[in-house]
Amino acid sequence: MSLNPKSVNLHELQKHSSSSSCWIIVDKKVWDITSFLESHPGGPEIILQYAGNDATTAYNEVHAPSIISTTLDSGKLVGYVTDDDLASLPKIDKPTASPDQPLPAPESESIGKPYTKPPLETIINAYDFEEVCSRTISEKAKAFYMSAATDLITHQMNSKIYSKILFRPRVLRPVRDTGTSSSILGIPTSLPVFVAPAAMARLAHPDGELALARGAKAEGILQVISTNASYPLREIVESISNSSSPHPWFLQLYVNRNRKQTEDLLTEAVKLGVRGIFLTVDCPVAGKREADERLAHDISMKAPISGGGSQKSSDAKGGGLARMMGLYIDSNLQWSDIPWIAKSLIQGQQAAGVKTDKQIPIVIKGVQTAADARFALQYEKYGVKSVFLSNHGGRSLDTSPPAILTLLECWKVCPEIFEKLEVYVDGGIHRGTDVVKALSLGATAVGVGRPFLYSLAYGKDGVQKLVNIFQDEAKVTMQMLGVNSIGQLHPGLINTRGIDHLVPDTNDYLGDDPRHPYAGRRRLLAKL
Repeated sequence: MSLNPKSVNLHELQKHSSSSSCWIIVDKKVWDITSFLESHPGGPEIILQYAGNDATTAYNEVHAPSIISTTLDSGKLVGYVTDDDLASLPKIDKPTASPDQPLPAPESESIGKPYTKPPLETIINAYDFEEVCSRTISEKAKAFYMSAATDLITHQMNSKIYSKILFRPRVLRPVRDTGTSSSILGIPTSLPVFVAPAAMARLAHPDGELALARGAKAEGILQVISTNASYPLREIVESISNSSSPHPWFLQLYVNRNRKQTEDLLTEAVKLGVRGIFLTVDCPVAGKREADERLAHDISMKAPISGGGSQKSSDAKGGGLARMMGLYIDSNLQWSDIPWIAKSLIQGQQAAGVKTDKQIPIVIKGVQTAADARFALQYEKYGVKSVFLSNHGGRSLDTSPPAILTLLECWKVCPEIFEKLEVYVDGGIHRGTDVVKALSLGATAVGVGRPFLYSLAYGKDGVQKLVNIFQDEAKVTMQMLGVNSIGQLHPGLINTRGIDHLVPDTNDYLGDDPRHPYAGRRRLLAKL
């Protein structure tokens, strides 16, 4: 195959439309992917739909533009097609949608009229973004983003529980000069809200994680890049960094069963300047997300950072994107592996020529009991600086507790952690009032996932608008409470009587501490 691609005419292209010789077009370039067919995660049938034709729309919906050139040998680049030839190709009848190609509105709302996105300036809250995104993304993207585990009890409770927490405002306080600035792991932020790791952002917008990163940087907040991002890590980091003003960022980490791949990823992250590792521990296996599993996916995905990808299901459990993409995750990960992660980070620092006297912080993401939060204290010496209270957006174990309940449980069982570790929460946060409630109850910062994905209906501008909305709502809430800064928020401003009965009692649950595996059982038997 020629290394100097030339123009390819349609007659020649369409000769290569079978499994024995398969060419496709992606962004006007013609690629010979015959040898790749059998190793394609989704099976050869998905690619063969586009054999001898243009696969750009289907490819770009989920893949970063650079993936094909890094996956295939340069010798597989056959040539290119002209705009005129591209326009004359027969159209493949595959339903797709993107933020710039609106879906038809439901018949009950408008017969024959396509849905048109409202102007960004008319969006006034996070729920508006969700409505627009649900009308402009594909069905598979909607199922992936909006699905949650089994009966959705935890997912729904995440949001509803904040409405049961009441404020106790103080009046006649000077609040003209009120600010929302704070810090996370020592890094300044304009608002203690960060972009929580959410996979495959390209399903919502072609710029995907690039738009999330650029929007976060523009508004001075921080992003946790997902291990299952749709862009390579280097591309995301380079989109927000330059020699004069690199923007800090964190990396979410799912540990790969192939530990060498995780070590390589950590080394790359250190070289690129990562400021913290968010070790995700709440889904050793994927939750049963039925809305995702019911939908037949017509194209495979591959996350360039983790290497995880969707594929044809080899069992009878359904083909949900979340489950199939998580097959690489090590389900045997345990507390004793944290020293290995810390050592891998040090080795990455050595490889990058970075001083190793300063540990890269590790955040334990997915803590759901006070016992585990307290257990994390034992790993401070290995760089554990924070616990992230989270139930994975209700996507892992249904009827697991909302993070705000775990936060209150920590105050009952192990208040000492708040003196030694930063504590983050996420799940169901849609308003600045939710942010202020969590911060008042002791959280250092809050993570927001789905709303940022939904804001991608407007790309980077949408991300910035959502940050502004959260910031404005939080500031007004603080002024109404009579405080000037994040540091002045405290539990006395909050009434939790509406949920206190849901918080486990200290004496009954101390036995859940892994150091005392039978204590709780003894107490239970004594009660009986």
